[in-house]
Amino acid sequence: MSAGLTIQLIAVLISVACSLLGVFLVLRSMSMLTDAISHTVLLGIVLSFFITHKLDSPLLIIGATLVGLLTVYLVELITDTNLVKEDAAIGIVLSILFSIAIVLISKYTANIHLDIDTVLLGEIAFAPFHTKEIFGFKIASGIINGFSILIINLLFITIFFKEIKISIFDRALALTLGLFPEIFHYLLMTLVSVTSVISFDVVGATLMISFMIGPATTAYMISKNLKSMLIYSSLIGAISSILGYHLAVFLDVSISGSIAVVIGMIFFIVLFGNKIKNKTVFFSS
Repeated sequence: MSAGLTIQLIAVLISVACSLLGVFLVLRSMSMLTDAISHTVLLGIVLSFFITHKLDSPLLIIGATLVGLLTVYLVELITDTNLVKEDAAIGIVLSILFSIAIVLISKYTANIHLDIDTVLLGEIAFAPFHTKEIFGFKIASGIINGFSILIINLLFITIFFKEIKISIFDRALALTLGLFPEIFHYLLMTLVSVTSVISFDVVGATLMISFMIGPATTAYMISKNLKSMLIYSSLIGAISSILGYHLAVFLDVSISGSIAVVIGMIFFIVLFGNKIKNKTVFFSS
């Protein structure tokens, strides 16, 4: 498999994995919380690294997931006081936990390959060179990780689709039916944290946020049906990945940046398309 095809496949896998979860975050008005989690999990990675001294240890994912859940808990704890709005609570928790991670990195990992810029920006162009051997075949780690998290997210959504849907749109009904919406809420946040960490090494936090929110928000403008939103969001993420790659090659620029730009372009095309459509309907009526 060529490097170009490998990059596109990795981008598609991760974009779809993120886009699926993004639908539920957008519907629950939790888009900005994704930004917080994508940054604060860095603290979990750093603390886990101090314990294992290995950048490829599974404990890094566990530590990052726990910090991601801590982020959600702290934001909700502050918001529940009714003294601070949710957006302010997110900003406070993000800045504190992320700043702690930066201080620890600059203080104790100066001579170690744990770079804040790499984590945030990522460089998918190098993904084909990081491989693992499976059944005698060398496969890019990004493909393995992207495929794994995509399958996990798909299984979660497929198995608990009814429970998640009721919990999102009618919390009172969910409680009446004994569905424990809080459990599904934190399961979703756990998957968001795990997906964020797995996406870090390949695409970085910045593109991960674009994958998580951009396609889902665009899909919400196209359809209000949950199943349709999941399909549209996945398609937009996948198409943006392919178009973004070819745009980057044509312009000789950052692949991650180009993909994010294409996601934004599709969003604005749909946005203005809806505005023109609504105006047309208004004047015709």
